[in-house]
Amino acid sequence: MEEKMKERVEATLGKIRPSLNADGGDVELVEVSPDGVVKVKLTGACGGCPMSQMTLKMGIEKMLKQELPEVKEVIGV
Repeated sequence: MEEKMKERVEATLGKIRPSLNADGGDVELVEVSPDGVVKVKLTGACGGCPMSQMTLKMGIEKMLKQELPEVKEVIGV
């Protein structure tokens, strides 16, 4: 079950990646916990961007929750 969830999260992140790549950044999946917490690392230009928290919560977390209701929270590490 957990591996399947990780695949689904990765597939959704794949939809977000082109937008991040266009700005010189990317997102890397670190962990998906059994309780629905997804840990990601923003890299490239996104890693040091002052807007990264907004990207994380309003972009990545919002899209993951829409596509995967079992996702409870997205945390940047």
